[in-house]
Amino acid sequence: MTDTPAPSTYAAFPVATGGTLRDVRLEGGGRVWHLAGRGGPEAERQQALRALADGGMPVFVGAGLGAGLAAVQEACPGPIFVLDREPAIDAVTGVRAAFAADPDVHFCDDPDPDRAAARVADAARSAGFARLAVIAHPLYRRLRPDWYGPALARLNRYAAVRDRLVTPRFTAPTARVLLLWRPYFLYREIEAALTRLDVPFRRLDTGRGQRGDTGTIEALLAAVAAFRPDFALTVNHLGLDRDGRLAGLLADIGLPLASWFVDSPRLILHEHAGLATPLTMVFSYDADAVPELAAMGFAHCRWLPLATDPERFRPGPPLAADHPWRCRVSFVGESMERQAAEAMARLPDEPVWRRLLPEAAGDFAASPERSARRFLEASPALAAAYGGLPDGTARLDAELALTWEATRRYRQACVRQLTPFGPCIVGDDGWETALSGAGATWRRLPGLEYYTELPAFYPASAVNFNCTSVQMKGAVNQRVFDVPACGGFLLTDAREQLERLFDTGRETAVYAAAAEIPDRLRHFLAHPRERERIAQAARRRILAEHTYVHRLRTLLAAMRQTFGQPTFPE
Repeated sequence: MTDTPAPSTYAAFPVATGGTLRDVRLEGGGRVWHLAGRGGPEAERQQALRALADGGMPVFVGAGLGAGLAAVQEACPGPIFVLDREPAIDAVTGVRAAFAADPDVHFCDDPDPDRAAARVADAARSAGFARLAVIAHPLYRRLRPDWYGPALARLNRYAAVRDRLVTPRFTAPTARVLLLWRPYFLYREIEAALTRLDVPFRRLDTGRGQRGDTGTIEALLAAVAAFRPDFALTVNHLGLDRDGRLAGLLADIGLPLASWFVDSPRLILHEHAGLATPLTMVFSYDADAVPELAAMGFAHCRWLPLATDPERFRPGPPLAADHPWRCRVSFVGESMERQAAEAMARLPDEPVWRRLLPEAAGDFAASPERSARRFLEASPALAAAYGGLPDGTARLDAELALTWEATRRYRQACVRQLTPFGPCIVGDDGWETALSGAGATWRRLPGLEYYTELPAFYPASAVNFNCTSVQMKGAVNQRVFDVPACGGFLLTDAREQLERLFDTGRETAVYAAAAEIPDRLRHFLAHPRERERIAQAARRRILAEHTYVHRLRTLLAAMRQTFGQPTFPE
């Protein structure tokens, strides 16, 4: 058989001897081709069994007559994959019908050859195979080179990359960490914590453009080959493409991935495919998100709350008595006017959304239900409209609009309770509208720089006020740790997970509803010694348990415990 390209359009005819199919004749473009040739079914069987000699998961590139597939099925229990897009040949051989009842035989004919091969790689990882046993029929690549060629190249890369980069992980006392870096505030804290823990790490800048592109993949492979990390670490899945190709590549080379979500995982992972590989462990700042992550297919999920960096957020020299940051009560945060308006603008221009969602947002803010999706699905007024949205993106837009409008209403209702105390509000100009009827007893400062200004601002307030976003009804935000770390006193809304982090009452001051805020403020403004006692107790707890060094130590231990063995046992 020559390497001359075969016709992409052809007719297929059986060649049988004594009622047994021995070949398939292909006719097209004025030429004749033979699927099996003189060797017939026996040659297919021998080729397939030779390919299995070194082990691995069998993958056929072209089903042929099906004789090799039958031999492998008998010799190798477990999954078998067949990449084949030739319905004309199959109509003659009947291979698909012959194996249709076998749950271990999987036919792949996705129009995208990379996705077809990726499905095989995913299955190989899940089954624990260190390699693939690729059985490539010589004719198929010439029948459709633009499909079989890329698919075969991806399969070959699976084996080649493993041979070069798959090594046992966590063999040294100290892990080595590859940071999939993007511009985001938490990376600075992570790098500082790893440095203090004497953990070797390398930053891989994944850029700001399309994730999972060729340049990123090449840089990743080069970094893994040179640095030999024990696992990769990202925040909010930053640097990973939504189709899961980069996550799949990490699994291909046996490199575990840790992803720490410090924002809502659902808003980030919403209906994205291929992200839950067997070598991925996800950590969520919100314990309530862990069951949903598990439902998305992530086998390894942990709660890992936020923390603080006490080298940056620590008591400093007191500000002068007349410093403009000095105040009795302060709040640092967005008004949510812009976020809510932008989210509402993405909804369908229909009365049911414009009229009913804002009212539903108020109900959601007060509801014990923590999931915007479940709230909408159960809403008598909005369930039908929500279910009738055209796709997942539109449904996510509805959830975002509900969440941001609920947060806007809740936050503004709480902050209005501060106005009799002449508060300093640090935030956007939306507060001018939100508090327009509150008189001239409050003042606003533009946003302060997180690292250089807030550590000095917090201790300058007698009471720092906090109200948490509705997207995290049970969790705590960054301010719960930052304010006490630098010596400030915080009054915050009661949250279930706060009780798991601090001794409520002794180490925290809370309010349960907006109506309680004025009385709580009057009490703490009148009792400076109590404020000092609570603030110092909270700081001691933070230094003992809630720094980013503690969080990274927990993350490192979890990764070692889960993946600290040969990733792909032979």
